Amino acid sequence: MRTLGRRWRWLSPLAQRYVEAFAGRPRPRRREVVEFLLRDEGFKQARERYPRELRVAEWLPEPQRMQPVPSAQAWKVPAIDSANKLADWLCLTPGELEWFANLKGFGTRGCNAGDERLSHYRYRLLAKKFGSIRLIEAPKERLKELQRKILADILEAIPAHPCVHGFLKGRSILTFAAPHVGQRIVLRMDLQDFFPTFGRARIQAFFRTAGYPESVAAVLGGICTHTTPQRLWRSSEKGIESTLLRAARDLYCRPHLPQGAPTSPALANLCAWRMDCRLNGLAQSCGAVYTRYADDLAFSGGQAFEKCVTRFATQAAAIVMEEGFSVHHRKTRVMRQGVRQYLAGLVTNEKVNVVRGDFERLKAILTNCVRHGPESQNREGHPSFRLHLAGRVGFVEMVNPGKGMRLRRIFEQIQW
Repeated sequence: MRTLGRRWRWLSPLAQRYVEAFAGRPRPRRREVVEFLLRDEGFKQARERYPRELRVAEWLPEPQRMQPVPSAQAWKVPAIDSANKLADWLCLTPGELEWFANLKGFGTRGCNAGDERLSHYRYRLLAKKFGSIRLIEAPKERLKELQRKILADILEAIPAHPCVHGFLKGRSILTFAAPHVGQRIVLRMDLQDFFPTFGRARIQAFFRTAGYPESVAAVLGGICTHTTPQRLWRSSEKGIESTLLRAARDLYCRPHLPQGAPTSPALANLCAWRMDCRLNGLAQSCGAVYTRYADDLAFSGGQAFEKCVTRFATQAAAIVMEEGFSVHHRKTRVMRQGVRQYLAGLVTNEKVNVVRGDFERLKAILTNCVRHGPESQNREGHPSFRLHLAGRVGFVEMVNPGKGMRLRRIFEQIQW
């Protein structure tokens, strides 16, 4: 805080306005406090009235301490009140901590952008359906260890919204789809570019909400976010349209949550809390049920929901946009009882089940593997085809144990 020489009459009202402006919010950054003072009319009038007398007498730095918002006081996160203590907690030197946080973007642009040794990530660029690109950013082993510690000791100690079912212990696509079984109508929506939508400032604000001082929150946000280096776009895979590459480059050139980091799913779930609250409230007002699995949104209900589903979809999309996301409108589906109601690869009309066509295709592949050998069926060139098939069989076993058992018997007859 600043001590202004003597006790001014306008100082107490200014302090009251400051408290009202930042009440219930994460601890403000010093920059935000300065911006507040410059915008405040009372402070502006005081500066104009006392241009010579009003001066900074002494700077009193605020001691670093944990300061969670009221709703976060029950979170049992480790108390770390300085960057040096964060370095000790992560078993790093201060220099190593700065290197892994990389808040200055070293190695992402300019003369250093082409040196892969300076990057903490490995990349895989994939072309998706509906004309978009997915970038998998997998952290290297040392950074992954730091992210796993942050995930285990901080993020997993913070509860996610009850409607969220992705990447959480005890929840899965089964629990995501189960509330929508047997419903008269199901609305499915999809969020576009989910992980890269979360910028570094948003992640740092979340850590300040948890109570961490600005210096600690900034470094934690740096470790959990990433800026894709320019060299990736210069050496991109051939066959991808240049317009898609430019759009992806503009999206990923800003610090964002990398898809592939252990911390990204948990941070995305926690930072989308307000959106989940608003969508769940909207659904309840229409007698509907809401669940979310990562970027998949599902709503379902009875006759009352069916009557307003078109208007509801528009209002839900507006909420999503207000919260900083965008809806992939080409993937929005309204599914009534007369058609297949399909969520996250599962059918939900009468019970949660696998799609019949997917089951039959997998059964045919396994049968041909027994008859002609597994090499004849690995048309997509999976490096470990056995593990790939075992995973697909395990998925069916999880959803429908009876069908899964039939596939397992065929799988065990394959000669590898």
